[in-house]
Amino acid sequence: MHLYLTNLDFSVYRIVHKVLVEFMRDLSLRMDGEELTEQETALYDRQIRVWGANAQRRLTKSHIFVSGIKGTVAEFCKNIVLAGVGSVTLMDDRLVNEEALNANFLIPPDENAYRGKTVAEICCDSLRDFNPMVLVSVVKGDLSTLGTGFFEKFDVVVIGYGSRATKKAVNEQCRKLSKRVAFYTVDCRDSCGEIFVDLQDYKYTKKKLEETVECELHFPSFQEAISVPWKLVPRRTAKLYFAMRVIGVFEESEGRKHGECSVLDLATVLEIRKKLCEANSVSESHIPYSLLERLISGTIEFPPACAIVGGILAQEVIKAVSGKGDPVKNFFYYDAQDGKGVMEDISNSFTS
Repeated sequence: MHLYLTNLDFSVYRIVHKVLVEFMRDLSLRMDGEELTEQETALYDRQIRVWGANAQRRLTKSHIFVSGIKGTVAEFCKNIVLAGVGSVTLMDDRLVNEEALNANFLIPPDENAYRGKTVAEICCDSLRDFNPMVLVSVVKGDLSTLGTGFFEKFDVVVIGYGSRATKKAVNEQCRKLSKRVAFYTVDCRDSCGEIFVDLQDYKYTKKKLEETVECELHFPSFQEAISVPWKLVPRRTAKLYFAMRVIGVFEESEGRKHGECSVLDLATVLEIRKKLCEANSVSESHIPYSLLERLISGTIEFPPACAIVGGILAQEVIKAVSGKGDPVKNFFYYDAQDGKGVMEDISNSFTS
């Protein structure tokens, strides 16, 4: 007897086959003792429907380290805690003051609630209330002195509002580890934001038509990404990329902490712009005067920009942990003035 399948029969067959494959994969994970608990399944039901049980399992087993908790990072922390990561470790030893309250909704406005506490401690209390199933803790210390052994405990490291030297050092520590640690930096000034991503050698899956395909990307380190000669970078590249490099060099050369600048420093910043442009054989028009003025004078974060950039960062971390979807490679920029968000691939491949 011959069996003939119509187009409809074949479509049904493919659907049934896909369901069975997914069922067997889930069964295999349950046999390995990695199943979601009944409580987790109920709490994360909606997002499981979006990205699947396997992705949620990976999230619940992930450990995230976050340093520097201002407005954008607060938004990021809220999002990943609600998403149900395994743990979040916070580091920010600044005492809560009026400046720390800016755009950081994790800090209650009641002075009695935060008096004598660090930013990390008070944010930790708030994040625990968002999702009691996520372990949120605080670690104190100097980020620049931490060795590879410290970062080995984490799957993701996020550096918020750090100096250029700190970003380089921590990124290098993460790259020395035997396992891959996803590394991110985030920086918001005025209504502008920058995210840097280093996933090293990263394999992931994505949907292409009706199929799931495997992909692989190679990411440069932070040092490599900011050292690409400007004359090799495409002219269409976001001007924020160049402007952020100028501000970083200014703060480092002047011995300033992140954000310790004002419009009074504009003359020095413009001189640094001139030197960098001459050294890289590019026009100073790459970095508009008005943009630099905004970045050094707008020390107060713009909450809507914080929400957008923090949301994008959380989305990227979820993709990296779950291994699903195209990641940002390797910079993301947002400017609320024009409402545009752009990805830029700034790679040392330009030099090869």
